[in-house]
Order: sequence, then C-alpha cells, then structure tokens
Amino acid sequence: MNAAAVPETSPPSSELASGPASSKKGQILAWAAWDWGSAAFNAVMTTFVFTVYLTSNAFGGEDTASAALGAALAVAGLAIALLAPVTGQRSDAGGRRKLWLGVNTAATAVLTALCFFVFPDPGFLLLGVCLIALGNVFFEFAGVNYNAMLAQISTPKNIGKVSGFGWGMGYLGGIVALLLVLQLFVQPSFEWFGSSTEDSLNIRLVAVFSALWFFVFALPVLLTVPEVRVRKDTASLGFFASYRLLLRRIAAIYRTSPHTIFFLLSSAIFRDGLAAVFTFGGVIAAGTFGFELKDVIFFAIFGNVVAAAGAIAGGFLDDRIGPKAVIVLSLIGLLTAGTVILVLGNGDYDFSGYHWAGSTTFWVFGLLLCLFVGPAQSSSRAYLARLAPEGESGELFGLYATTGRAVSFLAPGLFTLCITIAAPFVEEGGAQRWGILGIMVVLLAGLLVILPVKPPSKTAIAVVPSK
Repeated sequence: MNAAAVPETSPPSSELASGPASSKKGQILAWAAWDWGSAAFNAVMTTFVFTVYLTSNAFGGEDTASAALGAALAVAGLAIALLAPVTGQRSDAGGRRKLWLGVNTAATAVLTALCFFVFPDPGFLLLGVCLIALGNVFFEFAGVNYNAMLAQISTPKNIGKVSGFGWGMGYLGGIVALLLVLQLFVQPSFEWFGSSTEDSLNIRLVAVFSALWFFVFALPVLLTVPEVRVRKDTASLGFFASYRLLLRRIAAIYRTSPHTIFFLLSSAIFRDGLAAVFTFGGVIAAGTFGFELKDVIFFAIFGNVVAAAGAIAGGFLDDRIGPKAVIVLSLIGLLTAGTVILVLGNGDYDFSGYHWAGSTTFWVFGLLLCLFVGPAQSSSRAYLARLAPEGESGELFGLYATTGRAVSFLAPGLFTLCITIAAPFVEEGGAQRWGILGIMVVLLAGLLVILPVKPPSKTAIAVVPSK
C-alpha cells in the first residue's frame, strides 16, 4: 500500500466543488455498474444464499455454525472500524483511489470464488467463515474508495441524482442476481451440471457465479473513471504515523466544521436502523406474519424494486431540497410505516365491510418501509460527499464506515431486548412483533440527533492540518 502523504496546505474547498463542471453519462453508468455487481456479494453471499448454507446442519448444527460466523464477522467489523479511515487517507494522498478500488474489489472476488472449496462438512466451517469475514473487510475497503468517487463523477447540481441512481442500480442488481441464482442453482429450471446437489455443488457454484458477476460489473468503473491527481505538495508518512495524522485531522474537522462530525455521528445511528429494516424484515415476515419462504422471497423482490424506485426518486428530490430534508422526511416515513405495522400486527380488521388481513398490513406498510430506506441511504452518502475537503473524500468515507460499525449493535440489541421484555406479557410467538419497537427507537433517535445538524449548504468545509 502506498505511503500516506501530508498536504502542506489544504484550502477550505470541497472535492465536489473542485471537480468536473459537468458529468459524463458514461462515467456515471460505469460507476453505478459497480453497485449493480456488488449486490452479488451483499445479497447472494452474505444475506440470502451462502451464509444460509454455511449455517446449516452440514457444518455441525445451526447454533454452532451461526456462532462461528457471528464471531468471524465481529472480528471483521473491528478490523474495518480500525483500518477504513487510514486506507482511505492513503489512497487519497497517493492518487491511487481507483487502483485500490480495483485491488480491494479483486480481493473480494477472489475470496468469494474460493468459497467454492467450502464443502458441506464441519471441517470446512472455519475456512468458510474466514473467507466470508475477509471478503467483508475488503468489500468495505472497496466501498470507501467507491463512495469517494461520487465527487469525481457528479456536480453540485446532480450529486443527489447520481447517488440515488447508484443505490437504485444496487437494489436492481441484487434482484437480477438472486433470480439467476434461484433459476440456475437453487431451484434450477433445467438439468445441467451446475444443478447437481452432490457435495452441495450447486451452492458452491453460486460462489463462483457471484465472484464473476461482481468482477465483470466492476470493470467499467476501473476502465472509465480517471484516477485522482497525486498532490505534488506532499510528504510521505509511514502506516502508523497515518493514525496520528488521522487524529489531528479529526480534531481539526471538529474545530473548523463541527457539523461534519455531528453528521457522521448522527448518520451512524439512523443507518443502523436502516440496516435493521432489511436485516429483520424477512424474519418478522415469517415469524410474526406467517409468511412462507416463497412469500418472503417474493416480498424481498418487490421490496428491492420499491427501494430502488425510492432511491432514484429521492436522488432527484435531494438536488432540489437538499439531502438533510430528504433524510428527515424518509425517517418520518419509516417511523410512520413501522408504527402502523407494530400497532396492527397480524390481526384481521374490518373497515366499512372491507376485510383487512394481517398479511395485507405487512405488504402495504412493509413496502412503504422499503420505499423510504433507499432515499435515506442515498442522501446520506450525498450529504457527506458535499462536505469532503478537496482530496480527502476517501478518508472521510473511511470515518463514515468506522462510525457506522461503532454503533452497529444498537438496532440488533434493542430488537432482542424488546422481544425479551415483551415475552412474559404476550402469548407464545407474539413477542417478536415487539422487536419492531426496538428498530423504531433507533430510527427515532437518528431523527432527533440529525435535526440540529446543519445541511451541507450551511456547513463550512473543514480545514485539515498541513502536518
């Protein structure tokens, strides 16, 4: 990895403002293609398919395998929190943002492909969880540089639209990848060697498919978007010295642009709530509303379509009313929809002769939750990109990843706590519904803490120290 550098001077201007005067559609499409491809790792490998395989009875039992996976991902999360800001800083300083996006993407793809060798046997559990955990580390590092590129391919007038388009492509890419995986490997529509279930060949081939899918769709951004400039007025720093520089820069950002720090902290809270909506959505659909697996999959497909539409529409709105307004409106929408699901539950109701089933409650208001998640995620990225000092986007998005990891226990913890508290007071099987309250508390906290934070248009660009 290249040595970090210390700029002699850092004018208080944003990387976005000093970027291109106009956007190129080809570069935007190439950049968004990475998001489309990355869904194979997010949706297929870590959410719906491979980790489900890895925590099956074939690996020693669900409890044992799940505990091993959870421990490995916890270690990965710690590594990401500690290393992400410095990796972003060093790629910025060396003018190698695109290079390290490519290196980390390739590493993720290779680790994903190696999951082919995770045979259904307890002896392969350690290999499987280590590959997934390492893949998560390199994926997050790639994401830091990918998000930092937003300022390179957009302008102050269209950054919200571009960010929303990228998020939307990610959701849609996940749908296409999942449908292909289901039709080719999991529930194949025709007989071929990849449909064989002997030694779980079909599931292991999903890993190869996901690696190729991600790598192929990552190529356009590496071939199209130019590399950032190397800053000539720089002096090299060693790896550990980069942390001392990082701490000085955080302190300087707080002094000269405190609302940048306030946003990082507030966004960490509501982003944890946003992640919980998708993490526990399928669990609640099955456990509280009685959805069968096929119903959960159908809901996931429709939910991703709605989330993609919301992200794209929210991006257009972002450029008109600003990212903070979009985030606030989205959080209010999420709280409203979530509260209705919590209050109505799986009960059946009659309104003026119309029968309203519990499943209808989840379909209608669950999709509303998906609709508002996309704009909040997209505008959060666009908000921070507007505040990144020139040449510092990678470091700032590294801090974005770190703060998110630091509070990632909130929503899962409160979800579990609310279920535990409710269990003695409700009938058996009815406590899970109250886990929704825990997620709503996190979203409400995120809304309350972002309200005092100034929008980017009223926030000064931080002045980073020269040494």
